[in-house]
Parts: sequence; C-alpha cells; structure tokens
Amino acid sequence: MGDIRQSLLPRDVLSAAKELLYHLDIYICNLVQSGRQPPQVDSKTLELVEEFILHSPKDRNTPARRMSALQELQLLEIMCSCFQEQSRDTVRQLMFSALFSLQGNQADESRMGLLGKLVSMAIAVGRVPILECAATWLQRTHRVYCIRLAQVLVDDYCSMVPGSVPTLQNIHSASPRFCCQFITAVTTLYDLTSEELTPPLELLQMIVSWIQDDPRLVLITFLNTPLSGSQPISSLDVTPLGGLVRWCVKAPLAYRRDKKQALTNGSTESELEVGPLFSTLHLSVLQVFMLLANILNEKGLFGRLALLQMDSLATLTSDLSRLLDQADKHTHTSSADTHAASQLALDRLAQALQVAMANGALLCSREDLRAICSRLPHNNLLQLVLSGPVMYYNNIHTPPLAFSPHAAHSPIASHPTHPTHPTHPTHPTHPTHPTHPAHTPHTPLATHPSSHPQYPAQPFMTGIPFPFRPSH
Repeated sequence: MGDIRQSLLPRDVLSAAKELLYHLDIYICNLVQSGRQPPQVDSKTLELVEEFILHSPKDRNTPARRMSALQELQLLEIMCSCFQEQSRDTVRQLMFSALFSLQGNQADESRMGLLGKLVSMAIAVGRVPILECAATWLQRTHRVYCIRLAQVLVDDYCSMVPGSVPTLQNIHSASPRFCCQFITAVTTLYDLTSEELTPPLELLQMIVSWIQDDPRLVLITFLNTPLSGSQPISSLDVTPLGGLVRWCVKAPLAYRRDKKQALTNGSTESELEVGPLFSTLHLSVLQVFMLLANILNEKGLFGRLALLQMDSLATLTSDLSRLLDQADKHTHTSSADTHAASQLALDRLAQALQVAMANGALLCSREDLRAICSRLPHNNLLQLVLSGPVMYYNNIHTPPLAFSPHAAHSPIASHPTHPTHPTHPTHPTHPTHPTHPAHTPHTPLATHPSSHPQYPAQPFMTGIPFPFRPSH
C-alpha cells in the first residue's frame, strides 16, 4: 500500500483518511484470502495509518495535519460504518489492530485519543462489531492503557452527560465480551485506595445489576478464550474476580474512611446506599466461584489453573491491614461501628478464600494463606478457614500450578489421614495405621507485632479440631 501515499498527500485531511480506510479494507481482505498464517499488516501500511488517520507527521520537517472537531466526528462515523459493513470478523479484527495496536511511538497518544472516542460512539449508537474488536484489544493490551480506555468511558457516561448511564448499561446485551472486559478494566482502575479511586455510585449499581442478573458474565472471556502460556505480559486478568473480591472486602472500611469527606462535600454516596450493593455483589461473586468447579472439571483444569492469584490476595490483605489501622485512628466514628465494619470485611475475605479454594479458583496451601493473613486481627470465620484441612485435587496426576513448594513435602500431603467415623454397632471404627501415627501439628508462624491495638494478632491455633477431611 505504500504506493498510494502520493495520491493521498494533495487531499484534505478527511478525504485522505476516508480513502486510506477504503484501501486498508481491500488490502486486509486480500491478505486474509491469500491464506498466509498468521496474516500480518506490513510496516509501510502502519506508517500510512499514523500519517493520514492519526496525523502523526512522517518526519520533523512535515507540519502535522489537524482535523476540526466536525471533521473528527465525520471520521468516527465513517469508521463506524466501515466496521459495521465488513461481514468478516477476521478482517475487522486485523483492521482494528492496524489502527489501534500500540507501537511504542509518539503516535500512541493519538491512537488512544481516537480509540476512546470511537468506542464511546460505538456504545452510543450500538455498533457491536467495534465493541467486539475493542474486547479483543482489551485482552491483548497492557493494563495501563486498558484502564485509560475504561476511564474515558466512565467519564463520558457516568460524569459528563447526566442520564446517559442506561446507554452504557446496554453493552451487557449488545456485547457480553466487551462488557466482561470492561468490568475487569474498571475493577483494576478503581482499587479503593483513595476517594478518587472509588467507583461512582451509578457505575457500581450498573455492575452489580449485570452480575446479579447473569453471574456467568464475568467468566465469558475465560470460557471463550483458548488459554495458553503466551498471555500478554501485564495484560488484564482473564476474569474480574480478583478485582470484585477486592471491592467487596475493602468496601466496608474504604467507604467509612471517606465518610467524613463525603459529609463535608455533600455527597450522597453514603454507607447506607453502597452497603446493600456490596452485599449483593459479594453474594454474586461467591455464586460465580461455585459455578467454577464444574467448568474447570469440564475443561480438565481443576487443580491446574488459578483464576484468583496469590499475589493479588497478598496485596489485598496488605491494603486491608492499612485500612484497619486507619479505622482505628478515626475519631468521628464510634468504636462499635468501626469494629463491626472491620469484622464484616474480614468475614467477606474468609468467605471468598474458602469458597474459591473449595471450587478450584484459588490454588494454595493453608500455610500460604496463614502467611499473607498473619498481620490481620482475629476473626472467627477467618481463623476457621486458616486452620482448615489441606486441599487435595483428586484425579490430577500433576501438582497444582500454584501449590506451595512446602506443601509437597508435608507429611499430611504425603499421607492423608482418613476421617474418623463415629462408632456404630454395625460399622466398627477403622484401625489406626500402625506405621503412620497422627501427624504433628504445624509449627505456629512467628507472631508479628499487631498494628491494631484493640485486636489481637491472627494466630494459627494448632489445637483446634477440624472435623472435615476431603474424601478419596
């Protein structure tokens, strides 16, 4: 396509961009029909895109071409029509990649600006092919740029134009793939570390309603993407589960932390409004975890693939410890209220950990969990989870990918103890194995100094009996 540059130079900026899109469509169609695997757009074509669509000058001596706001709007309409009229998904995906795949040069800022406007328009006018291409882009691109796109969409539909949230809400039915990736990007962006990084109430309501209506929505990318070891580095997680767990666990304390400022600036996003939303969301997330056992078994991945990563949980428990410390120092709330919010956060963490482990979404040993939770204050439910049985993954001949190396040499892992059955006249108790006495209790971890004076540190209580053992 390099030979058409001379014909594009005399044209005005809009006409040149339109002509290049036309030739790009033909070029990619021929590329796909040639059968070359994988089809790849050449560098000269990408240079034309940067010069005549993104308006990044080819050399320093060439003045940059600029579009007026009206011309840019017309270009966006042309691009929407171009993707809508192209019936082959492979061609659409290659064209979208040629336009918006980041190249690590100065044109990337123009790419991101045009991409945000195009996706925002596609949501407004219901251009599903563009949303599907954007979903693929969100899977393959560095998370920093993914959350930038998410921020643009949230600003457009939740901040700048009042009453436009229902338009954004329609993406659930228009493009579930894009909706799933959007949730993943949004939960990565809003990590509740500050008031600015707390999701707007309208956005929270929308996401809760999506997942409550269809819990499998958050698994769409996982269910429809062949997983391999070649996931792009620093891309978004394959599901938003980690981000959703972070929201549910941190919410009781994060919103209490921001309560004083919210009351000062007249905000209506109070705990009374968001509390039931996060309770509903937490229940929906647990329901998703419970769906995973069958799904992972069907894919042959149970005990092999962790959808909830230990590093994100370690970050979560560290953030939670800091929030607890901040809650202790606040003087505008009562001690009873602070204690209730703290225990709610710890209860949610314990529930998420147990249900995720039981259904194969989290692969780790109890020892790993005790290590990352060691600085948290005491909570009855969390204590029960941390002192539970070692997790086994039956019918899996290779060790789980995320298992602790220490667990592989544990006497419990090598010789699981059979459950003790109650004495019954017709069912005598099984004799104790003569060569394998009861295992020695785990050595307690070193106690860390508690950063929360009114809470004791979270110890591992080795003497607590736990009556449940996995069956073999």
